[in-house]
Amino acid sequence: MDVDIIFKIAAIGILTAVIGQILKNSGKEDISTLATLSGVIIVLFMVLGMIGDLFSTIKTMFNFG
Repeated sequence: MDVDIIFKIAAIGILTAVIGQILKNSGKEDISTLATLSGVIIVLFMVLGMIGDLFSTIKTMFNFG
């Protein structure tokens, strides 16, 4: 596993937190929630891609397909 993906996830988390706080302090709580949710969804898709790669590796390792 690359350390690069951990840095990408951390950067998205920090960026989402900063944007969320800025929007919350300016009185736009609903947009802040949407920004936080979009950050979570982006990271979720990244992790799902990694899990798909893991299953492909296991499949080829044990000659399942």
